[in-house]
Amino acid sequence: MTMAERRNIVVLGGSYAGVSTAHYLLKHVVLKLPDPEGYQVILISTSSHALCRSACPRALISDEFFDQEKLFVSISKEFEQYQGGGIRNFRFIHGTATQLNHTDRNAIVNLNAQDITETIDFHALVIATGTSTPSPLFGLNRDVGDLRANWIAFRKELPTAKSILIAGGGPVGVETAGELGEYLNGRAWWFRSKLANPTVPITVVTSGPQILPLLRPSLANLAEQYLAQVGVTVIKRAGVQNVAPSADSEDALTAKTTVTLEDGQALGVDLYIPATGTKVNSGFIDRSLLAPDGRVNTNPSTLRVDEAGPRVYAIGDVSSWARPTVHLIVEAIPVLCANIKRDLLLAAGEDESSVGEDRRFQEDTRETQVVPIGRSKGVGAAMGYRLPSFLVWLIKGRDYWLWTTEKLWSGRQWSKEL
Repeated sequence: MTMAERRNIVVLGGSYAGVSTAHYLLKHVVLKLPDPEGYQVILISTSSHALCRSACPRALISDEFFDQEKLFVSISKEFEQYQGGGIRNFRFIHGTATQLNHTDRNAIVNLNAQDITETIDFHALVIATGTSTPSPLFGLNRDVGDLRANWIAFRKELPTAKSILIAGGGPVGVETAGELGEYLNGRAWWFRSKLANPTVPITVVTSGPQILPLLRPSLANLAEQYLAQVGVTVIKRAGVQNVAPSADSEDALTAKTTVTLEDGQALGVDLYIPATGTKVNSGFIDRSLLAPDGRVNTNPSTLRVDEAGPRVYAIGDVSSWARPTVHLIVEAIPVLCANIKRDLLLAAGEDESSVGEDRRFQEDTRETQVVPIGRSKGVGAAMGYRLPSFLVWLIKGRDYWLWTTEKLWSGRQWSKEL
């Protein structure tokens, strides 16, 4: 069968959801179809590398904190394992989907390296394009080179900064404040509740009544105490109304900035870091497939995009399936891929009675969030149970999940069919 005749299973997105889906399909789905050589998994990613995005609040300060080869992992190298035996069931495309035509069942992709476009037909499609961050410091909004360039520019200005403001009281904002606070100011002695006269005063601003709104108030208050120990002040119930970078600066990332809050306060700071949520990467998708918040309208049980036609699915931050967290993605991958396998078998002519029923995903909505604050403290809960600070450090704070990502990027996480 020629390349053009192959039935393409296209996965859009090269982060946790997309990479995991592609591995699982290659290990446990394609090889069990009636004609495995007739299918090709195509993974399309704006970035050539996968990134442990959770580590950015610490990684943006210095390269010394993490092994860079573990932090940034080449996607194409991780999938070389499937290119043997004369059968090539996988293709990686370093490119950006610019248009999805779910009626004609194709996607237009801009190939990043060549600056040309390619139309990719799909037999099945998984949308896992994730989200972009308001600050270029916190993820692969474009590619590795852009993120590294932004980190270099930020690090250059950090030693001379006399004040920093972070907008956003969620995990990214709180973690970034904690990391910068401990790095620049140190930590107050254990018997002191607040660091007096910090070298670089840092302010976190949130429009809500507490930071970390997904956690119970007692944990949010404890997080605020830990932040105070590294020179961080929290302003609540006062979101950012206006941001005015200095006119003589060429780069808003490192510009001296005047930040006006909703209560009328005007704060002048040397560095301003927006950490107020994310933007869904769904601009290339027809609005008829999107929920009001811009995410892909997805069946939360089967992970199908029912309104897009047969064999179209969505998972991860771009999808409305569940709360966007990595641990829920890991739980959902086997369900998603089992339903893809079922649909592909039916499309190949298998009898419905022989392929079984749909797998069903059910979101665990119990309080679960882990937030390091500096290199030794943190707050969190798992499955509704409060975690002590030491466990937060052990689970996440020591390396921001980097100990878990190698298995995901390499596919070893999915060695067995679940």
